[in-house]
Amino acid sequence: MTSSEDEQSQVIQKESTEESETKEVSSTEKPSSTKKPSSTGKSRKSRGAKSKKKGAGGEEVTLRVTLPYKPKGEMFAVAETFQGGSRLQVICEDGVRRMGRIPGKLRRRMWVRENDLLIVVPWSFQDSKADVKFRYTPTQTSNLKRRGKIPEILDIY
Repeated sequence: MTSSEDEQSQVIQKESTEESETKEVSSTEKPSSTKKPSSTGKSRKSRGAKSKKKGAGGEEVTLRVTLPYKPKGEMFAVAETFQGGSRLQVICEDGVRRMGRIPGKLRRRMWVRENDLLIVVPWSFQDSKADVKFRYTPTQTSNLKRRGKIPEILDIY
């Protein structure tokens, strides 16, 4: 045998051992994935928990969030106080305190609490009022703060 044939045989042996190792890993995973779910709610919860993995190897997963679209006049705001009837007092990034209104389309979908970060659009004909377009979750807010997207005036987080 020549040296090139020896190298090829060693490569083939390495590939076969790697395949057997991967087969062993997959064979241990198959029984758990082929189990039929029972009718109890407990198995459904455990299956759901398995699907919520946060990336491979503990790496940070980047999430896309909507940012205010400046040409349309959208801006960041913080919910300050509630006044009832889907109206609230907001402090906008330009320093103006406005009365925010949650439109009917979003009333039941968007639950806003005090100190939530929002995207608002001031009214063109009455600058002291604004419509709420979007609400950020606390996780999204912390990510925006870490990336430096939130203006200094709203930096209460």
